Amino acid sequence: MTMFSGIAYAMGSKGLGGGGGMEVLVLPVLFFGIFYLLVFRPQQKQAKKQKEFLLGLKPGDKVVTSGGLHGEVKGLTDTTVTLEIADKVRVKINRAAVTGKSQEVASPEAKTG
Repeated sequence: MTMFSGIAYAMGSKGLGGGGGMEVLVLPVLFFGIFYLLVFRPQQKQAKKQKEFLLGLKPGDKVVTSGGLHGEVKGLTDTTVTLEIADKVRVKINRAAVTGKSQEVASPEAKTG
């Protein structure tokens, strides 16, 4: 056996670039599947949950906005929310700016008093 025939035998019968098309597609499909499960699916679930929250708003709910305002819902339309952020201080904001329910923390003087 010559030196070159051993190399040719190691390469196999397909030679260079003789792989099937299916083998080439497995890795990209696998990456897309993992990316979908880790990124797109949780984002879709969160968006659905936020939409349901916004549709379920009602007067009296205590909410927080994306700008950090905490207030009580006093009025609703299809696109706006009227918040009372202090006594007799009301602001009208876009409904999409409401990010969640307010979790008010008791003030320090209320704890000590």
